[in-house]
Amino acid sequence: MEMRVKTNKLTMVQAVTDGLRTMLQKKEEVVLLGEDIGSNGGVFRATEGLMEEFGEERVMDTPLSEAGLMGTAIGMAINGMIPVAEIQFLGFIYPAYEQIATHATRIRMRTMGEYTVPMVIRAPYGAGIRAPEIHSDSAEALFTHMPGMKVVCPSSPYDAKGLLIASIEDPDPVLFLEPLKLYRAGKEEVPEGEYRVEIGKAARRREGSDVTLIAWGAMAAQASKAAEKLEQSGVSCEVIDLRTLYPLDKEAIAESVQKTGRAVIVQEAHATGGLANDVMGVINDTSFLYLRAPITRVSGFDVPVPFFSLEEHYLPDTERIIQAVEKVIHY
Repeated sequence: MEMRVKTNKLTMVQAVTDGLRTMLQKKEEVVLLGEDIGSNGGVFRATEGLMEEFGEERVMDTPLSEAGLMGTAIGMAINGMIPVAEIQFLGFIYPAYEQIATHATRIRMRTMGEYTVPMVIRAPYGAGIRAPEIHSDSAEALFTHMPGMKVVCPSSPYDAKGLLIASIEDPDPVLFLEPLKLYRAGKEEVPEGEYRVEIGKAARRREGSDVTLIAWGAMAAQASKAAEKLEQSGVSCEVIDLRTLYPLDKEAIAESVQKTGRAVIVQEAHATGGLANDVMGVINDTSFLYLRAPITRVSGFDVPVPFFSLEEHYLPDTERIIQAVEKVIHY
């Protein structure tokens, strides 16, 4: 008789909490550290109740120093622990950038494999909740340009827990991006206990034949909404959710674009220097002769992410995505 896996209906932030609890229970080496993550439960309550459950030695509040927090986590990882460090917002990570770029991503190579840095950096990111300045940055491309570290970005509660567990088990540093706009946008059935979503594998969210929409994080949901609207006018869109931003799933990208012959890439980051450019490079390298139209990007603008209600004018919406699809369809 087949055993049914018990599930709970969770939001993304609840799935993150569940993933952290699962790994704290499984591995004594796992520790959490960050600003206000302990008794306060974190800005978004992602660590709520974990200090009470596991104690102050495993769920640690740190001073307001991102550079100090990151350096401490790196030292812990080198010495046999598995730290999960929370940066309150991705825009706050810049003081810690030197520690990540100079040490976390290089120690494996620097020591010829003698030491690894098994750590996870959790960072809520992106716009859509009308936050103040610096709270809504999408700076993922700063880290995908940094060999030695993986970058993952779930767009659903199920993927959030499965990717978080896989990230904590990875022998190298992982930047785990959590889309703010999706934290409490909806609920999904999430299995209890352990399961993993493989790092480096994209997900096909929707089958289609006319054009491929490639997105990640909150923009994956936006791309799916645009695809639903376009279907009403007879345009069949395939939606690829990257899930892992480094390393990219080049095979999934190529397979889809070679089928549809058209590609629209959606990112909320600035256009210049964004990850969409790397995706375009993958398409050119693998699928150029299959293209029926130039690759098109839909992105944020080359300005600092505006704060409060102005961010709605910055973010790609379904209408901008639909316009881009119509452009490549009628090329």
